[in-house]
Amino acid sequence: MTLNKAQEMVDQWIKTVGVRYFSELTNMAVLTEEVGELARIMARKYGDQSFKKSDEKYDLADEMADVLWVLVCLANQTGVDLNEAFVKNLEKKSARDKTRHVQNKKLHD
Repeated sequence: MTLNKAQEMVDQWIKTVGVRYFSELTNMAVLTEEVGELARIMARKYGDQSFKKSDEKYDLADEMADVLWVLVCLANQTGVDLNEAFVKNLEKKSARDKTRHVQNKKLHD
């Protein structure tokens, strides 16, 4: 699936099942909440925190998909073509960081 297809699918779902998009500001708050839920799992699974009983319901892949979902909603609402934006971002990083990471001694230890 392309990012464009994902944007189309989310838009169709919103218009048929979701009634309408939440406001951009509400979706920004929802995105922050979803990133927090993802961070909670990451801190427990890969960090030093231990899982609580209430954490058992969380699924890493599902939380990542929640983050992507809301990000796609925001892109749709603001007219951003995520496919185009991602390609441009990758080109920017490739040009800017062409030798930066290779020369970073911290990454070779």
